[in-house]
Amino acid sequence: MPAVSHVLVAGAGLAGTATATGLAAAGVTVDLIDVKPEITAIGSGITMQGNGLRELRRLGVLDAVLAAGYPFDSLGLRAPDSAGTLLAEIPDARTGGDDLPATVGLPRPALARIMADRAVAAGAKLRLGTSLSSLSQDGGGVDVTFRDGSAGRYDLVIGADGIRSATRRMIGVTDEPRPTGMGIFRAFGPRPASVTRTDLYYGGPAYIAGYCPTGENSLYAYVVEDAQDRSALAPAGRLAAMRDLSEAYHGPWDEIRATLTDPDTVSYTLFEALVVPAPWNRGRVVLIGDAAHACPPTLAQGGSQALEDAAVLTELLLSATTLDDVLWAAFTARRFERAKTVVEASCQLGQWQLDHEQGDLPGLMATITALVSQPA
Repeated sequence: MPAVSHVLVAGAGLAGTATATGLAAAGVTVDLIDVKPEITAIGSGITMQGNGLRELRRLGVLDAVLAAGYPFDSLGLRAPDSAGTLLAEIPDARTGGDDLPATVGLPRPALARIMADRAVAAGAKLRLGTSLSSLSQDGGGVDVTFRDGSAGRYDLVIGADGIRSATRRMIGVTDEPRPTGMGIFRAFGPRPASVTRTDLYYGGPAYIAGYCPTGENSLYAYVVEDAQDRSALAPAGRLAAMRDLSEAYHGPWDEIRATLTDPDTVSYTLFEALVVPAPWNRGRVVLIGDAAHACPPTLAQGGSQALEDAAVLTELLLSATTLDDVLWAAFTARRFERAKTVVEASCQLGQWQLDHEQGDLPGLMATITALVSQPA
């Protein structure tokens, strides 16, 4: 028998749906909840690296992801000049193995739907529009109440409810995300034929101006600046500010900018980072994904790290017969330092830019590539 038979997963993002899928497919009764009334995702697009694709294949959704997204195997570097001159095209590391693309870009809402549908197909019971109201635990289980007035008892509660995790606060973890000093405009729109991979422009009025294809007919574009309070900007103001920053970038950016006309496609968020000190569990409640560790998107590893959490936790829960300190020590040993290293490297990349420092970018990238190329 697995270490658990009845599990609550709070949060239907990548970490939550992946864990729910793995456990439910093995016969564990899983309740999966999310505070949102429908399956949605914050942000316009997501860049999924090979190590994340490796986990999506294990979950049985790789074909759906490839069909919904846009795979590519290189990274372009362009100059912030009048032509958007291509300086280099760099082969991207296939961190998931030679039989997987290096990278896939896809719309976040499409990935969210694929993952939720897979969890339900595996047997998880999905309830939307509710969240945890309270929890208490003893040696045998966790009693919870929900915002909709219902209640339940579980062998384990998995807090996969994101960077603002309510579960984290409920179990007394006081660590909160910290700003890293950068903010990002993102926009979703049509893909010009000239965009076939991620290109990054360094320099000019922004730290980074880039884009990523997310499908045959879609992409997301982004511009990274010093962190600012943009909360007072109406949608039209966000659009105007992003267009203004992008005016310094050319080549494919000229085609992209011409399509940036809908204010509702533009969002603005601040870069934040979080690493909850080990262990990530308090008794029979455990944090995973952004609830436990969150990084700015400079390495595009946030989603992949969430999927790795899910894979390791699922494996340990299904292979053990007891939910005990031995299991949690094994989880910590396989996940804490790895995730912490990724978060710190992601922050370091941004800090070098903030400090206008060259930094050992090749060395840092080689370290992270070697790390995530090995299965978690």
